[in-house]
Amino acid sequence: MAHRRHHHHLSEDSAIFSPSVARIAASNARDWSYIDTWLTSKLHPRPVPVFERNPDTLKALLALASLNDAADEERQLLAKSEAAALKELSLEQSTSQFTSRRPLRQGLLDAVQHNLPAEGHTALDAIASMALQLGVAFPEPEDLGRRIVSLQASIQETEQMKSRVNILHRHIEEETSKIQTLLRLVQGDEYRPPAHLAKQNLDLQRKIKAMSAKLPDLEDRVAPLSTSAESSQPTTADIARDEQEYLAILAEKRNLDLQMATFHGLPSNPDMARSELEALRGQLRTFTSQRDAVFEGLVERESPVKRRR
Repeated sequence: MAHRRHHHHLSEDSAIFSPSVARIAASNARDWSYIDTWLTSKLHPRPVPVFERNPDTLKALLALASLNDAADEERQLLAKSEAAALKELSLEQSTSQFTSRRPLRQGLLDAVQHNLPAEGHTALDAIASMALQLGVAFPEPEDLGRRIVSLQASIQETEQMKSRVNILHRHIEEETSKIQTLLRLVQGDEYRPPAHLAKQNLDLQRKIKAMSAKLPDLEDRVAPLSTSAESSQPTTADIARDEQEYLAILAEKRNLDLQMATFHGLPSNPDMARSELEALRGQLRTFTSQRDAVFEGLVERESPVKRRR
C-alpha cells in the first residue's frame, strides 16, 4: 500500500509538471480498473490472486480480456442462432401437417441471417456478389481469392496488351500519314506521264510486231553461220602452228626494226632524206681521206729508210 501511495504521489507530481504523463497514468488507471473488474467477474466467488503489476502484465491481460470478450460474443451469437433454430423447429413441429411448412434448411438460413451483425451481412453480400459475377455455384473464400488473383492477372495482361496495341496503332497512323503524303506527291503533275507516251508506246508495239515477224527469217540466216562456226573450232595443233607463225613474224619484225634503226633521224620526205644521206656520205669520204692522210704520215715518219737519212 505504501508503494502504491508513493507511486500515486509520484504520478500526481509528474502530472503537475507533464500533462502527457498525467494522461498516460490516467489511461493505465482505467485499464487496471477494467482488468480488476474483469478478473473479479471471471473468478467470482474466488478472490483475485496477487500478481506483479507492470506494463507487460497489463498488456497481456488486456489482450486476454479482448479475446475473451470476442469469444463470449461468438458464443452468444451461436446460442442465439441455436435458440432461434430450436424455436423454428418447435414451431414447425407444432404446425399441422396440412399447413405449408418451410424447409429446415431455409429456416436455419433465415435464423442465421437474422442474427448476423452488420459486418456479417456486408461480408456475406460481398461473397454472394463475387460468386455471382464469377459464376461459382458453391463459393469458398479460398476459391474466390484465387479467382480474384487470376482475374487481376488477366486484367494486368489485358492492360499491357492494350498499351502495346495503342503504340502499334500510333505507328500505323504515322505510317498511314506518310503513305498518304507520298501518294499525293506521286499523283501530282511531276509524276504524271507525258501526253505523247501513249503514241510512243503504240509505235514501239508496232516495231516489236514487225521485228517478231522478221525473227524467223533472221534465225534461218544465222543457223548456217552458227553451224560453220561450230565446225571450225581451233584445235591444239592449229594453235601451236599459229604460235610458230607468230614467233617467226615477231623475229622478222625485230630484224626490220634493226634495219630501220639505221635510218633513224632521217626526214620522212624521200628527197630530203636522200640529200641528207649524200651529205653524210660526203662527210664520211672526207673523214676517210683525213684518216688515210694521217695514217700515211705516220707510216712515213716511222719508216726505217727515213731514219737512216
